Amino acid sequence: MDNKNLSINVSNLDLYYGDFQALNNIDMLIEKNKVSALIGPSGCGKSTFIRSLNRMNDLIDGVTITGQLIYDSRDIYRDWDVIELRKRIGMVFQKPNPFPLSVYDNVAYGPRIHGIKNKAQLDEIVEKSLKDAILWDEIKDRLHKPALGISGGQQQRLCIARVLAVEPDVVLMDEPTSALDPISTSRIEDLIDDLKKKYTIVIVTHNMQQAGRISDYTAFFYEGVIIEAGTTEQIFFNPKKKQTEDYISGRFG
Repeated sequence: MDNKNLSINVSNLDLYYGDFQALNNIDMLIEKNKVSALIGPSGCGKSTFIRSLNRMNDLIDGVTITGQLIYDSRDIYRDWDVIELRKRIGMVFQKPNPFPLSVYDNVAYGPRIHGIKNKAQLDEIVEKSLKDAILWDEIKDRLHKPALGISGGQQQRLCIARVLAVEPDVVLMDEPTSALDPISTSRIEDLIDDLKKKYTIVIVTHNMQQAGRISDYTAFFYEGVIIEAGTTEQIFFNPKKKQTEDYISGRFG
């Protein structure tokens, strides 16, 4: 893969929680402007891996990480300031988690932290981010109402808008639709398809149909190891490993 098409290069990643090894010798290339899906049964290391990409695991006591994670030619754990890193590599969580503020203040929160105070500029960022999250038309008359008063699906798109407002390169999504109804899920999937034109997306999903619908690449995790990774088409229709085939066909997991 050409380096200019590469967003993050992970090699020999081991991660321990205390004495427990949660990730074992992970190698993965994450390509720019593509959707990479991480699949596998619960507890197999998917969320641990995605959280290592923007150092969310730093918040957990007793975590030890070795190996190399290179983003923009710099080692994520040695060469990046963590605040700057999380601006560039944003995260959307499993449950919508808007701040107990207005819709507007949720989206303006990140830009304000990064020094933008001009109201006209903030207005522009809020509108653009909500449009990019396909939420503006539904919510433009409620910008100054509490974010906690909108629906779950809207809250999750608001959380995506909040990430987009600081202009990241990469958006990490940890099961972003698992708490949502089918209509909201479909909207988020359409949104992901649209967002990859501008952003690199890594998504953890327990829903294999979802991975099949929205991703370009898929990595199958099992017990802290990547069993197989490749294009989504290859993983789903022509897996090289029997374990992958068994998982995709629903024989276990």
